Amino acid sequence: MSLEATVVTYSADKLEQYYGRIETCLGKLTPEQIWTRNADNANAVGNLVLHLAGNVRQWILHGVGGQPDHRQRDTEFATRELDTAELKQRLGSTVEEAAALIRSLAAARLSERFEVQNYKVTVLEALLHVVEHFSGHTAQIIFITKFLTGEDLGFYAHLRSGRAHGEKTP
Repeated sequence: MSLEATVVTYSADKLEQYYGRIETCLGKLTPEQIWTRNADNANAVGNLVLHLAGNVRQWILHGVGGQPDHRQRDTEFATRELDTAELKQRLGSTVEEAAALIRSLAAARLSERFEVQNYKVTVLEALLHVVEHFSGHTAQIIFITKFLTGEDLGFYAHLRSGRAHGEKTP
């Protein structure tokens, strides 16, 4: 596989993996926990989910894919309540659509330049930004979930001594 194809595949796979982890977290939290914040300037898990959906839609679907940009970034952080199923649907459908678009990218497109959020970037830079950004907020959501539930979410159970790769904990 070429380096370009590796980057494209890896980017789409990581977005899907991170979404799966967020979906797991949302399934373990109550609606109250999803919207809990320790201060007015802090983000609840729900806000982070809306923010990720907005960011991926703007940078990948709009910036790379040419779809209209309808993002309302301030609303992502101002929202204080939304149904858990709606959060999962918004982020899940956005990631699914973005991953499909990313996988369809021709290698030559990676060096194309465009402007998004007043940044002039290449398609490759946009992919790297989105995966990095998604990773950071996924880690926040995982931390908040572990903090509120006290649970080991099992994402790295395969690394425990005596377990085969991919084997789930009982």
